[in-house]
Amino acid sequence: MAKKRAASASPHPVFLCSACGNESPKWFGRCPHCGAWNTAVEETAKAAPRGPGRGYGAGEGSAVPQRLDEIGGEGEERWRSGIGEMDRVLGGGLVPGSLVLIGGDPGIGKSTLALQLAGALGRAGRAVLYVSGEESPRQARMRAERIALRGEGANLWLHSEIDLDAILGEVDRLTPSLLVVDSIQTLYLSSLDAAPGSVSQVRECGLRLLRLAKERSLPVLLIGHVTKDGAVAGPRTLEHMVDVVLYLEGDAHHGYRILSAAKNRFGSTNEIGVFEMRGDGLIEVENPSERLLRDRGASVPGSAVVASMEGTRPLLVEVQALVAPTHFANPQRVAQGVDPRRLAVVIAVLEKRAGLSLAGSDVFVNVAGGIRLEEPAADLGLAVALASSFREIPIPPDRVLIGEVGLGGELRPVPQLARRLQESERLGFGSAVIPKRNDSDAGPAEGRALRIERIAAATLGEALESCLGARRKAAPAPRS
Repeated sequence: MAKKRAASASPHPVFLCSACGNESPKWFGRCPHCGAWNTAVEETAKAAPRGPGRGYGAGEGSAVPQRLDEIGGEGEERWRSGIGEMDRVLGGGLVPGSLVLIGGDPGIGKSTLALQLAGALGRAGRAVLYVSGEESPRQARMRAERIALRGEGANLWLHSEIDLDAILGEVDRLTPSLLVVDSIQTLYLSSLDAAPGSVSQVRECGLRLLRLAKERSLPVLLIGHVTKDGAVAGPRTLEHMVDVVLYLEGDAHHGYRILSAAKNRFGSTNEIGVFEMRGDGLIEVENPSERLLRDRGASVPGSAVVASMEGTRPLLVEVQALVAPTHFANPQRVAQGVDPRRLAVVIAVLEKRAGLSLAGSDVFVNVAGGIRLEEPAADLGLAVALASSFREIPIPPDRVLIGEVGLGGELRPVPQLARRLQESERLGFGSAVIPKRNDSDAGPAEGRALRIERIAAATLGEALESCLGARRKAAPAPRS
């Protein structure tokens, strides 16, 4: 009996799903919980410790239930980070006790942004502990000197450590105002028999840091690696337990970086922050529309300007389209910055409702500056750009296109039209094509009458007529 009890208490192998963290006593090809294939990772499980104070949330510091009307109703406190674009995405600043996760491709600028945030809070007189599990303190100092962090040395502490227990000991000693962990995949707990970056290590370290943030009202910033699919590496429970999930994205061939929120318990997930990567770090782009359109060339067929809304910010970008005869049996459809499925829908509407025969042509679409357009209000600009390239007729260079295209060829209204028109007028555009059912919404913006000309169109055909005229390019002869 004693041998059986000892054998049951010994560690035994388990299989964890690297995508969702599901635990199984035997190997699986497809995870029964999330359906992912080939994600089983073998690890050793230990029996959970028994006794008071051994579980999560148990012991002396455990919380007690409170009635809702007994909880203080003070206003939400936020710390301004000193980086306006990051404050915009966070919803106004860092919230004490929040757990923030930043993900992005290697070399995109995650560590640079985190170090700039630490320096900005250091200038504000707040102590910051920057834990680097991938760089030595000398390497971190070299990066700090490159981005010209001066005057923050007294409030910025660098610690090259991956043992979470040692890190928590330094937090007790230094009592910082912000803890930065670069990165969560390098941390480990000695009590777990697993390598750093494994499913169990990432999950348990995340839970310990979550409890630290909530108990001490200490904001914790985690940097996470991403997989080849662009998702944060590790179990999906890591994204569920944190308060904010930010992604830093950008084209490797462009200097612009986009900071967006996939999850935010303290603000909107529609806001974006725009940065430009330079030799001295990430520089805020306060007027992204003006910066994105400054390199726009002469008026050529296939170039259109659309007014998109990213949260509360109007963003004007150039959509470029190229329609050329194909030399293959299956025409190519290449899209950068636009959902390929949405492009296929717009092409189908142009063929069915506007009489453009694109079945024998290759179609290439690009959004200048590496920006990605997700809003349906960019449909009209995409459709007119395709028609402009197909007919070889340029769009008037001072015209903005705003509207969602329906499957019936109708133009559907879009929200916040007045703000889009105000930004277009500020950048010098003289006219805008808008949905007819949206014309009554294009009133004064911020108490000022808009002088930009509004061209209301009810259908896609009317919009094409107003931009490209009545001339149509002859359809190619059918193949024999």
